[in-house]
Amino acid sequence: MSLHCLALDQTTLQITLSRIPLDKVCHMKRTNVLYVTTLFLLTLLGKSYGQENLLRNRFLLLDSRLIEKVQNAELVVGTVEKHPGNPLFSEDKPWEKRFDNLYGNVIYDKEEGIYKCWYSPFIVDHSSQGMTLKERNTPYEPPDDREMGICYATSEDGISWEKPNLGLVEFESSKQNNIIWRGPHGAGIYKDWHDPDPDRRYKAIFQGLSISVSNDGLEWQKARQCEGVETAGDTHNNTFWAPTLSTYVGITRTWNRQGDRGIRQVARIESKDFNNWTPVEVVLQGSDPNLQTYAMPVFFHAGVYPGLLAVHDQKADRVWTELTWSPDTKHWNRISPGTPLIPNSDKELDYDYGCVYACATPVFLENEIRLYYGGSDWLHFGWRNGNLSLATLRLDGFAGYEHREGVNQPGIIITKPLTAVSKVLRINADIDRRGYVKVKIFSEKNQELAESELVTRTVTDAPIRWKDQFSLEELRGKILKLNFEFKNAKIYSFSFE
Repeated sequence: MSLHCLALDQTTLQITLSRIPLDKVCHMKRTNVLYVTTLFLLTLLGKSYGQENLLRNRFLLLDSRLIEKVQNAELVVGTVEKHPGNPLFSEDKPWEKRFDNLYGNVIYDKEEGIYKCWYSPFIVDHSSQGMTLKERNTPYEPPDDREMGICYATSEDGISWEKPNLGLVEFESSKQNNIIWRGPHGAGIYKDWHDPDPDRRYKAIFQGLSISVSNDGLEWQKARQCEGVETAGDTHNNTFWAPTLSTYVGITRTWNRQGDRGIRQVARIESKDFNNWTPVEVVLQGSDPNLQTYAMPVFFHAGVYPGLLAVHDQKADRVWTELTWSPDTKHWNRISPGTPLIPNSDKELDYDYGCVYACATPVFLENEIRLYYGGSDWLHFGWRNGNLSLATLRLDGFAGYEHREGVNQPGIIITKPLTAVSKVLRINADIDRRGYVKVKIFSEKNQELAESELVTRTVTDAPIRWKDQFSLEELRGKILKLNFEFKNAKIYSFSFE
């Protein structure tokens, strides 16, 4: 017998990226303070809100499966802050002719203590360096021998980047460059801790569709085409282990026709072993043929699969990044369609005026979420210079419920029944000077059990304080509902600890 097991971390319970035998649960370190909580949770599976959702202690309010009722509030995308040092790096090497969409893949490698970035410039192409706006308005035509390559950069802090001379791939009679591979288009690369084989630690997927693996992320095994997978894949492909599905998922692109017009579609494949893949299935298409879904890096966080959706405006020829989410990587929910999560600059020839393509995938730090992206200063099909840039979000700040402006009555969010799994409830919320958040606990039969003190300032994972010396410990293991009342505030998530 086996099940998805909860792994023990220093401060939280997180889903493991593998399946382990149930009898091995008892061999976890009993010195960890969360050990008892882990065993307790394992007895509760399936009692409320579905097994896959009890296997977490953090809940994003964008997850509609959580919500029973909303009043005087609406779900809106979060607000990013663009780093003042943007762009972080640009096309400054002879082989970096055109970053184009960058197709960046950024991780923080905790094992090695560095940031790593794989990105895909056109290494044979025309360059836009030094061109005026007037010159940019002439038609851009790529050369017949246009070629993309995969390059590699590292950073100690994620802000200042180095492009090391790797000596791996020849470009113009020299190997003094940071190219790791010539030819692949739209490569998604990540470090996979689910796979026990160290020779398959790094995984790549790119146009073809083709896959490869590596033990160091630099030198790769010969690429293999995914048999039976028929799709264009002319986008930023990405793949990841989906812990709630116990499978690898690949996100790619296919096309539909509307008359003589091509319509881009987000498509999905899956594999249990990263070798044998299912046929392509379309999972998302824009409702407006002028606003097409171009690419969508996907990742797992807090029980859901957010997607960073690149939207291409066919008329303006500009690209920005919006937010979507899925419970299962198959059914997608767009949040505030038409409203960017990472917007373009309004200033012509600014570093991200033309395009904003999110990298795969965000880097989660203790106090912020880093959204790296490929920016470019002019139009998608035009002469443009590209770069790696950075936008940040507050913790769990992808989207939140905001009190409706001009409404006197407070906003209300009531959750569906949940199981109390610990003695502390924490929330993440932005609260204006005259705003507040109040939490009430109700039984499954809607009997009020507790009421919190008012929270009157912006908080990050702040513990809720209860009136009348109430302790959530009294309800541990019980089914309950949470009622959030708020004014002049925006609530993103809650968690049990």
